[in-house]
Amino acid sequence: MAGKVLIFDTSMLCAWLSVPGKDTCGPINDQWDKKRVDEKLEQEKKLNTTFVLPLAAIIETGNHIAQAPSNRYELAQEFADLMTKAANEESPWAAFVDQSKLWTSENLLQLAKDWIPLAVQKISLGDAAIKTVADFYHRAGYPVEILTGDAGLKAYEPIAPAPRKRRSSK
Repeated sequence: MAGKVLIFDTSMLCAWLSVPGKDTCGPINDQWDKKRVDEKLEQEKKLNTTFVLPLAAIIETGNHIAQAPSNRYELAQEFADLMTKAANEESPWAAFVDQSKLWTSENLLQLAKDWIPLAVQKISLGDAAIKTVADFYHRAGYPVEILTGDAGLKAYEPIAPAPRKRRSSK
């Protein structure tokens, strides 16, 4: 894995897939739709960005597709293709298995503890899980962006560390 890591949120997946009723996201003055997401992803591919599909976003997006008023079969096929690419680590997707460390008993207990104050702030458990995925890649040393239309979740995006200064050799 090289370069930046892009973590997908449910809102962006639904906009990208054009799930009826969920085909746009973000505030009125910063709307995302399929076209804008496509443009962003093409730009990120050129930068060698790695795409990450968190388990929480998979489950939530799948639920939205299953409850969509139309195109469920086509949407399910398209989303299943994305899941397959992630499972097979097909470029630019990160291997889904990388996230398996996050679902150990110890880490699940930590998520349960960490989520309580987030719930008070109206941050869903799905968003807390996505935040955990972003933090995981950040701790591994990657610059991370959460691709979301949700300003609340975006605020939890890890801040890139300042570049290390090299010592001059004298």
